[in-house]
Amino acid sequence: MDKRWRSVLLDTLVMTAGFGTLTMMAVAKPDVMAHFGIDSAAYEWQHIAYVFGLFIAFLLGHTKIYEGSFKRSVAIALSWAAVTQALIPLAPNWHVVVFLRFIQGFVVTLVPLFSTQIAHFFVAERPFAKGIILSGIFWGGVFGSISAKYAVEAFGWKGGFWSTVVIMYTVLAIWWLFTEDFEISHRNEASTKINVWKMPFTWILGLTFFPALWIIFTIVGFSASLGYEIGWTKEHVATLSTSLNISKALWSIGMGYVGYLLSRKNPTARGLFKAIVQVMIFSYAVAFVGLLVYGKAMLAGNYTLALASVVLIGALQGTGPAFWTSAPATYPKSIFPKASFALGLISNSANIIAPGLTDALARQSTALALGELAIMPLLGILTLVIVSRMKLPVEELGDEV
Repeated sequence: MDKRWRSVLLDTLVMTAGFGTLTMMAVAKPDVMAHFGIDSAAYEWQHIAYVFGLFIAFLLGHTKIYEGSFKRSVAIALSWAAVTQALIPLAPNWHVVVFLRFIQGFVVTLVPLFSTQIAHFFVAERPFAKGIILSGIFWGGVFGSISAKYAVEAFGWKGGFWSTVVIMYTVLAIWWLFTEDFEISHRNEASTKINVWKMPFTWILGLTFFPALWIIFTIVGFSASLGYEIGWTKEHVATLSTSLNISKALWSIGMGYVGYLLSRKNPTARGLFKAIVQVMIFSYAVAFVGLLVYGKAMLAGNYTLALASVVLIGALQGTGPAFWTSAPATYPKSIFPKASFALGLISNSANIIAPGLTDALARQSTALALGELAIMPLLGILTLVIVSRMKLPVEELGDEV
């Protein structure tokens, strides 16, 4: 196998292990609540902390933590999840658990790190490679939910947590053996002279992925709460969540491949960016239809229709492979790693706003909350139209700077 594609598969395995094992917290919920003596309201703070950690994680991309060895950087990124996972069963109180969950969110820095690696390997193939890697997040959700159930039954909730740490570091060891290293640098002369944050293009491009993450980080919890209110069983809710994860994984790979087909027709910076925009607009359009069907299903309490709708809603993740290949396509080589983290920070700001606002709207009216979710893909399409008409940083500054 081509060593580049071997790396893609190994990266996917790391993503699957890193994000899949984090489902242990949800599966072991009753045991965790009983151990720490907390109620459901207090329990939700760990999820809020984790999502906030996903946002803060991208600030780390501008620090020395992720300079130097790429392999070391990936090990650090995965360790944010693994070390905290080992410490949670030993935490003296619930406040410490909430803090550890915040730190676990830093694992998302794997995404821009792998984007930098893929940019070294490919040009037109970047969306397809990135789509495969990002699908690991959702394969992890499926695999983690199933395996965590058996791990808790076999080893108890504490042993279940520790078993996932073993899995993460075993996968990391395999990845380390077969992956080539390279140097990551954020402090070359060009990057110190050019501030990606002062570029309007950075802000608009970052906001193109904002609506997708708004829905992705909201809809699972929202569907569960609404489903239980309707009277659906735990199995119904779990099946809906699993189906959505599978849908997102398949759309991630499928639209990544479409991005590759479009990119190879014109592998110039403008050609690559045009393919990125086309893939994201199509994904948003499909998801918009899915969200309209989903809204109708949830208001009517129609489980079959809701299950069908997630097949289309999963298209939201089709925006991911395109978005995460936009930095190397549009920024000079000397600054695109820094741009990747900046774009991640802007887009992931949705994580800290969306769940709370959607919940507040739902308390006023379920239809209002569903309408808010449905309008997000339209906002995504609007920002994509705007950014497609802007001059690319690489066109202004040159490829190397």
